[in-house]
Amino acid sequence: MNACRIVAIALRVALCAALAGCASMQTYLTVEAYREGRALAAEGRIEESLAKFQEAIRQDPSRAQYRAAYQTTRERAVNSWLALADRAKSSGQAKAAEQLYRRVLAIDAGNARARAALDDAERDKRHAVLYRQAQLAWAKGDAPTALGRLREILTANPRNRAAAQLQRTIEEKTVKAPVYPKLDNALRKPITIEFRNTPLRQVMEVFSRTSGINFVFDKDVRPDLRATIFLRNTTVRDALAMVLLTNQLEHRVLDASSIVIYPNTAAKAREYRRLTVRTFFLDYGDVKTAATTLRTILKTRDLIIDEKQNMIIMRDTPEAVRLAEKLIALHDLAEPEVMLEVEILEVKRTRLQQLGVQWPGQLTLTPLSTTGGTTLTLEDLRNISSSSLGAGVSPLIINLNKQDGDVNLLANPRIRSKNRETARILVGDRVPNITTTATSTGFVSESVTYVDVGLKLEVEPVVSMNDEISIKVGLEVSNIVEQIQTRSGSLAYRIGTRSASTVLRLNDGENQVLAGLINDVDRNSGNKVPALGEIPILGRLFGAQRDESEKTEIVLSITPRIIRNPPRPSLKESEFDAGTEASLSNRGLRGAVPRVATRRTSKPVTAASLARKPAGAAGTPGSPGDGPGSYPTPGSGTAATGGAGTIIGAPIGTVGGTVTGPSPIVTAGATSFTFQGPAQAAAGTSFDLVLSVLPDQPITSLPFSLGYDPKLIEVAAVTEGDFMRQGGASSNFITKIDTSAGRVFGTATRGSGDGASQTGTLLTLRVRALTANSSTTVQLIAASPIGVGGRAVTIQAPAPYQLQITP
Repeated sequence: MNACRIVAIALRVALCAALAGCASMQTYLTVEAYREGRALAAEGRIEESLAKFQEAIRQDPSRAQYRAAYQTTRERAVNSWLALADRAKSSGQAKAAEQLYRRVLAIDAGNARARAALDDAERDKRHAVLYRQAQLAWAKGDAPTALGRLREILTANPRNRAAAQLQRTIEEKTVKAPVYPKLDNALRKPITIEFRNTPLRQVMEVFSRTSGINFVFDKDVRPDLRATIFLRNTTVRDALAMVLLTNQLEHRVLDASSIVIYPNTAAKAREYRRLTVRTFFLDYGDVKTAATTLRTILKTRDLIIDEKQNMIIMRDTPEAVRLAEKLIALHDLAEPEVMLEVEILEVKRTRLQQLGVQWPGQLTLTPLSTTGGTTLTLEDLRNISSSSLGAGVSPLIINLNKQDGDVNLLANPRIRSKNRETARILVGDRVPNITTTATSTGFVSESVTYVDVGLKLEVEPVVSMNDEISIKVGLEVSNIVEQIQTRSGSLAYRIGTRSASTVLRLNDGENQVLAGLINDVDRNSGNKVPALGEIPILGRLFGAQRDESEKTEIVLSITPRIIRNPPRPSLKESEFDAGTEASLSNRGLRGAVPRVATRRTSKPVTAASLARKPAGAAGTPGSPGDGPGSYPTPGSGTAATGGAGTIIGAPIGTVGGTVTGPSPIVTAGATSFTFQGPAQAAAGTSFDLVLSVLPDQPITSLPFSLGYDPKLIEVAAVTEGDFMRQGGASSNFITKIDTSAGRVFGTATRGSGDGASQTGTLLTLRVRALTANSSTTVQLIAASPIGVGGRAVTIQAPAPYQLQITP
């Protein structure tokens, strides 16, 4: 029995030893895994290091040290890889950045930043395909397809610089491109027409036969409308625009070969104008301000804003939506940010000198009790003597004291602030100030208010686009001078303060030091024996002198550094055509000015020729035998070279002139025109260009058409001159500016029937020069003066007005 017990005990001991050995081995392996993890992390083998840390955690989950090492190592690696990936992405190394982001997700699958970056990378790949498609479409001349691809890119990522640059390039070159190229080609066909008091529908029939375009009339277009028009060497587009303008009509393009004509009224505009719904997501701008801009500039009424998503939804015509895109792009710019490096130094110097002998200044005598009582009695006072009288003398003090103190208080904050946002800094304490309030009922309450004591700084930067920073600076330095206790036991403080407020205007990186806030205090006091203390030199032995001085100066140094500042929008981005007050654009008739080869002048199309000749016959529109004359391109500096035709006896040609060139040759018996304007103008400046008339006979009406290059100059306004108002007569002056085609159409009519017979100003153009280092012209493309009784008026053809645009 004893032997069995011994065997059992031995087995138990062996088992315990085995278990202890296993536990020791497991502990050793756990610690070894942790050590290997740290060594691998030091070598930069992060993935292997994290695997070792995880192995140690599984073996001993209770050790917080292992979990902390795992979390710390992973966090450092993630931050480092994300920083490297961001730098690689910004430098154009997309593949390297993608590998780093995937490496982050391998050890931190829930990292939102890396996942978002990969999503952006996938989006960029799709956008790269769309961008290549846009480039190919633009290379083939398919601008609408290219712009559609680019708009798809910029809608998802407005900061795609390559897409934005290509979009600007295409828009600059195709701003006048039509929606329907075939329709635009048809409207470019040249035409020469002569109609006097002809039904409008018959005139439109000529346009239809010449261009092949179908014209549909709204039921409210008056059938009795008639037109008088004399145009040579022009295009169907220009002739149609003048006819519609003078008859208060408008149009809408239905398809590639059809145009509907309707009265230019608000009711008809609501029926015919197409509407588009567009949603704008703003990244930086305020939706309320942007909505106000759209309502004010575009007169848009159907506008919804969502402040939560910073979103604007608008419904308007396609032209208004395109203008809204330009306005939103100008409004939605990143706010500038500036880093302010501030150094604040308070230098405090104290000097104390106390020298001399402070003699006893007083002697006190006190009666003493002789009866042994605690209080004096009358008997004590009656028996007072030198032995019952106590004496007290103040001590003799020799002062040999000198103290010097220098204190420097330095604050060196770096403040990053957005444009027009106030940044505040407080370096000090908030001192409690307790106030006790008692009511008439005897209720007593206490309230605590806190007073900021120390160094307070407020700065508000205003960053301009030329990298100048205006800074509002408010500096205040305060300290507790004295603590005051009221009768009720409340505490109050007397606070000394010094403050300065100013506005600085600095360049990026320019330093400015503000100094001179000096507080200088001198205190002198003395304690002397009368008469003896006034003796020179020896007076020091009979008195004490205390000299104390304290000087404090505050110095502020501030250096602004711009971190982010959006570039100033270019002139083409900040200034663009917005149509007229009645219509934002006239898209159906807009297009590039055609360059028509020089051909001999055709016979004009008249009502009679239209009636007696079918389409295609000689002398009619579309006849291969009689084409129109040459059409000068505005800005080319060349006039029409075809022979002068006749509009009811009036020679027609390109007319104009310049004040700097030779005077135009005026033929006797012909009405002439002259331009008056500067020979040179700087880019970006505006000037007036005057067109004067020297009539050969009285003129009652004068339709005209001017041409210019819209890429080089801009006509902002047309003002009537005094020609038709001679003698105090009334006049009717109607004009229309087609900024996309570079044309000005108009008609000047005299109210009285006698006609204008004296030289005068027909009109004044407000012209703005756009492109420097270029030369351009303004020319009178067509003019059809009508004399008294409808008589023909002959005109002379001078040279175009020449303008040199300087930087």
